[in-house]
Amino acid sequence: MLKRRLGAQGLEVSELGLGCMGMSQSYGSFDDAESVATVHRAIELGVTLFDTAEVYGPFINEELLGRALAGKRDRVVIATKFGFDIQRSNRTGGVDSRPEHIRAVAEASLKRLATDHIDLFYQHRVDPAVPIEDVAGTVGELIREGKVRYFGLSEAGAANIRRAHAVQPISALQSEYSLWERGLESEILPVLRELGIGLVPFSPLGRGFLTGTAQRAEDYPEGDFRRGDPRFQGENFTANMRAADAVRTLADTKGVKPGQIALAWLLHRGKDVVPIPGTKRRTYLEENVAASDIALGDEDLAGLDEALRPGIAAGERYGSAGLAMLDR
Repeated sequence: MLKRRLGAQGLEVSELGLGCMGMSQSYGSFDDAESVATVHRAIELGVTLFDTAEVYGPFINEELLGRALAGKRDRVVIATKFGFDIQRSNRTGGVDSRPEHIRAVAEASLKRLATDHIDLFYQHRVDPAVPIEDVAGTVGELIREGKVRYFGLSEAGAANIRRAHAVQPISALQSEYSLWERGLESEILPVLRELGIGLVPFSPLGRGFLTGTAQRAEDYPEGDFRRGDPRFQGENFTANMRAADAVRTLADTKGVKPGQIALAWLLHRGKDVVPIPGTKRRTYLEENVAASDIALGDEDLAGLDEALRPGIAAGERYGSAGLAMLDR
């Protein structure tokens, strides 16, 4: 597995990371033993970036990752996130990035992850009630104290990226980005490259559309995130499956999996792009990692760009509550 650098502050990671959210939240049933085995297999394959958050579970995903990385901490980069108000009922009560809350989350995450430092600490969602300068300044203090090494934002807009970066340099922006969701390209990507900030795309497989495994919303079990996703519903689902045909067609001609084509396309977007496909099974992990060996020619890339041009996905990315939390 080759390495890539996120930002100008020295953060080096594997060119593909592992998104751990699905091991504890949102997508079907859970098997902690298989999840731990998946983390261990990822390390064997050269994956170094592991992505979690306090809100995944909540809390239990950090605990799971902490157990899985016991004795292996010096070989990996841990990314986690702050910024939600998690109430006593374990329900999310909106955003909270007050400086005192950031510090409390950092201490709690360190304990759950069983580590003395967080490598990459993201603000999970921008808090409109707290100036982004205060957020960046607080994380900067944690960096100087040795509890955090690098600062990141998630789903932030251009103005807040610039303001935060002026206070504490940002190493990475995490946002949804894939062949299926290209909303970053017009405004956000140019800002990241101007400022020297890396991009960590989540949902790089289009939540299953780019692998050909997506089902209609009603076919997923209760509690699965995709039941409420507008892009899995009604005519949106039909249109989105049709749009993804180009990925499946190219995969067939190359004798690989559609999801591998989708990840290879992302890896060709620049050396500052590090996708974090999520999985809780070793089989899918191994498929994803193999995408790093797939070369796409100019004709392949042009065909994909045209077939899945920006804006082609039908339906909003989230329901109304999720959209309200996006800083764009």
